[in-house]
Amino acid sequence: MVGIPVAARACVAAAVVGAAACVLPALTPGSGTPWRPLVLLAALYAVSEWPARCSLLGRTLGAGSFLPVLLAAALLLPPAAAALVAVPGALISPVAQGPALPRRIWRAARLALAAWAAAHSAVLLDGPAAVDASDFPYALLPAGAAALACCLVVTALDGAILAAAGPVPPRGAWHGLLARSLAPHAVHGLAGLMMAVLWRSPYGWPAALFVLLPMYISCWMYAQYHRERAAHQATIRALVQAVDIKDAYTRGHSERVGRASVLIARELGMDEARLDVIRFAGILHDVGKLGVPTRVLRKDGPLTPEERRVIELHPEYGHEIVRGIGFLGEARAAILHHHERMDGSGYPYGLSGDRIPEAARVVAVADAFDAMTSTRSYRRARPVATAVAELERCAGRQFDPRMVRALVRALDRYGWQTAVTADENTPAPTDTGTGPSDARPGTPARAWRIVPAGRRPGPGRGHGRGHGQAWGGAR
Repeated sequence: MVGIPVAARACVAAAVVGAAACVLPALTPGSGTPWRPLVLLAALYAVSEWPARCSLLGRTLGAGSFLPVLLAAALLLPPAAAALVAVPGALISPVAQGPALPRRIWRAARLALAAWAAAHSAVLLDGPAAVDASDFPYALLPAGAAALACCLVVTALDGAILAAAGPVPPRGAWHGLLARSLAPHAVHGLAGLMMAVLWRSPYGWPAALFVLLPMYISCWMYAQYHRERAAHQATIRALVQAVDIKDAYTRGHSERVGRASVLIARELGMDEARLDVIRFAGILHDVGKLGVPTRVLRKDGPLTPEERRVIELHPEYGHEIVRGIGFLGEARAAILHHHERMDGSGYPYGLSGDRIPEAARVVAVADAFDAMTSTRSYRRARPVATAVAELERCAGRQFDPRMVRALVRALDRYGWQTAVTADENTPAPTDTGTGPSDARPGTPARAWRIVPAGRRPGPGRGHGRGHGQAWGGAR
């Protein structure tokens, strides 16, 4: 328990005391505890935890979710016996990080309390009798009540330990936990009911095992999906870190372009799967800078025509770098074409209008917006409203007007977090969104919202790089 906050220790101790009180009646002589089904269910739950503890099987099979076993126990056993089912499996469950023993004890107490509450809810609604008689659809009611009780106890305890351990403020410790848990518990409750009914059938407990097979397969697929997603994220992080190391002047720029791209895409009504691809496109849009000489990227003065031509090769370099990464999908085209212009004067291929891929048009606006609103070592950030006015001025010639309008709507709704990009010791200027910065050294960055259209700076006020030079984010 060394290193665990006092409040967290108290939370664990209270859960253990509560769990002990729940299981004690089952251990009392003469209690009439049905030991045979209890041992079978406890062994089944414990065996279900074993693959995740074995390094080879854990990687091959993954860790299934076996709440159906506990919810079946809640419908088959008295509350004290149902609480005892969870303890052996929880005590051998895998732990991602230490200290292992306190975490296992906490999990055993948490699941014992949840199973006890689920069994009590089922008993109050005559769940065991309904299961014995295969009374459908009435049996759905106690099964649903058991799943709900289990969900409430688990989320209450999870929020309590988050608040006690300190990583989450107490006010937000329970935020969203119940909403995320209700649907999975409902599915597990239905599977638990099916297990319990088959257990009471003439075929006995072996028949109940068939319910676990599809549950295990679905959990395995879910785990595989998350492993694949984690691998994707690791690939993205590695590429972005490589760019940041080479071009320190744009530190953090990639992540913000990804965020702005998602804001635009969401306003356009793109589905969640496509939002991920758009975010990848925004994050990786400058990955081609890995192929640009460092002396050109870090040059403080104006670029020569030859150096400009080298810089303008970075979309093609980026496309070559990510060509073999299949999960990026249309993000590859966005990386290649994010410097094309609506009037056809962009690069690398001079595409115009709708010939430019939609994802590239999204990233182009997000890239230019962040380039204008970020402080870098060679210039200060421009106000958000000024950046928006510049985007609107260039809409139709450089940027897709639809993307610009979507960004404006998103900024009105969510605001924008200004931040330092190139030099962490340079204070980011703060701004009211209506005029020059009045920041003082050390003033923190803030989230900004666009002021009403009538108060935005006009086309003749404060645009970066002069009226004749549009923003592209390459430098």
